[in-house]
Amino acid sequence: MNVITILRLVLIIWGIIITVMFIAGLRKHPGKMELASKKTFINALIGFLANFFDTWGIGSFAPSTFCYKTFKTSDDIDIPGNLNLGDVFPVTVEAVLFLNFVEIEPLTLVIMLAAAGCGAFFGVRLVTKWNVNKIRIGMGIALFFCAIVFICKLLNVGPFGSVGTDMGLHGIKLIIGIVVNFFLGSFMMIGFGLYQPCMALVMLLGMSVGVAFPIMMGSCAVLMLTAAPTFIKTGRYDKNATVMNAVAGSLGALAAYLLISYAFDLTTLSYIVVVVMFYTAFKMFWDARKNSLTDNAH
Repeated sequence: MNVITILRLVLIIWGIIITVMFIAGLRKHPGKMELASKKTFINALIGFLANFFDTWGIGSFAPSTFCYKTFKTSDDIDIPGNLNLGDVFPVTVEAVLFLNFVEIEPLTLVIMLAAAGCGAFFGVRLVTKWNVNKIRIGMGIALFFCAIVFICKLLNVGPFGSVGTDMGLHGIKLIIGIVVNFFLGSFMMIGFGLYQPCMALVMLLGMSVGVAFPIMMGSCAVLMLTAAPTFIKTGRYDKNATVMNAVAGSLGALAAYLLISYAFDLTTLSYIVVVVMFYTAFKMFWDARKNSLTDNAH
């Protein structure tokens, strides 16, 4: 039995345990499911589309939050639970599917996943003391620069060399990967997505863009499976939105995987990743500006 198979089994078993806990939690905490309603259709559509594009690396939290608020299908106080608990299931599906998306070196995969998990566990007290806007601006600049560099690599322009093809990290590159993924895991605790920065990290360290998918999805699956019991225990989530996010979101992740696997080669996927990084960079700048205006208003 190889490492990828073991990781898949761990995630599947862990996911089953969380599913049992989730079903028990639904019975324990009162609240209508309202399955036969317009709300169900809207929430299912939100879950499917958000997690479809999440599988491409765009992220699901921001668009899901926007849709919940726009269509008024969930109270604001329940949205963090809808996302963190509901997304456990599609993200675990993503991780299980993408673990062998490319032939990544097992040691690199395991260590990078562990680094992200440790970052979330130990780093939360550190990063919560940092200035959020400065982090946004710094990450926005870094992602914008990475996107420019990667375009140059794809087009063989300038001094940046060609697109990386490595399937693993060694020596100083492995140390850099561990340290950065540790902090990316920490940033998840204050609402920053891991996917796009992880893509940039993988590419800058000379690995194939395909390697980013098992690393980033495996990292987030570990993080969210760890956090899920807390949301289940508190019961602070909208039943309808969370169930639809779990079910329809998992179908969206599967559909996106099939499209990526059978319709795109790695070069096309690389250009998609560049677009995602530009989008995320501008979103970081926009959120930082919006937050500054809000602070000034107070």
